Amino acid sequence: MKKRSSLNVLLLDLLCAVAAGLVVGTAYHFFQNSNGFAPGGVGGLATITHHLLADRVSWSVLMVAFNLPIFILVSAIIDRKLGLMLSVYMMVQSFTPQLYHLLGARPYSLANNGTDFNVVFACIATGVISGFGFSMMLKRFGASGGTYGISALIRHAHPELNIAYVSFIMDASVVCIAFFVYGMRITPVICTLLNLFIANVIVDHGLSGIKNGYKFEIITAYPKELSNELMTRLKRGVTEIRAHGVYSDTDKFMLVCIIHKRQIGEMMRIIKQYPDTFASFGKVNEVFGNFKRDV
Repeated sequence: MKKRSSLNVLLLDLLCAVAAGLVVGTAYHFFQNSNGFAPGGVGGLATITHHLLADRVSWSVLMVAFNLPIFILVSAIIDRKLGLMLSVYMMVQSFTPQLYHLLGARPYSLANNGTDFNVVFACIATGVISGFGFSMMLKRFGASGGTYGISALIRHAHPELNIAYVSFIMDASVVCIAFFVYGMRITPVICTLLNLFIANVIVDHGLSGIKNGYKFEIITAYPKELSNELMTRLKRGVTEIRAHGVYSDTDKFMLVCIIHKRQIGEMMRIIKQYPDTFASFGKVNEVFGNFKRDV
């Protein structure tokens, strides 16, 4: 039974790595590779090298050449399974554009024949799509590329060092180099920065979870009446906790209830009906378990 469970986890890990690689590879083929700007990190250095070599060496080969040695070291020194999954992810990501090329799928710039093309749209699309793929890897494995591998290896060799700046240094290097490589024009630099920013925003949203909500903590002298109304009208579970008001020196109750954003207005209208009631709320990034109560 344990062996079967381990096999299922391994298959899910492989599926996630392949899916994330396809997503990021799709973004790179359609929107990034043909539009004169680079992504961040090790992949950005590979893209810039591809441009410098005037397409004499395939972008896919350069991506593997730049990233795979890092992941092999991660596998040998840090974690074998993590190194394997990152390698699968990178191989799929690198050769997905080749697959699209064989299928005859044209990149965004060619598909628009240069007339309606706007490189800003390509930056936005790359950031959104690739950011989704990065968040898949980070959520499943806590890593999404060669920059992570370099950081992990540095941390292993020198645990006392602060490696928080490794990603920043890698991305900043790509931005600076892009200025000189792409004809000393400011547009590729802006595109690279915009792509990095949007990808990071998407990653943050992906890691914070899709099933989020708002947690209300309500101090009240009417716990049963209020909790019944919340469960009936909002169809959400309520947790009751005994509390003591220090200022008033009276025993009260705290109700804890998690709701969707669209229910905030209704929640406030319900609370206002009860005198001597105080409430505060904050955003909850992820909700697990029995969130909804069917009444």
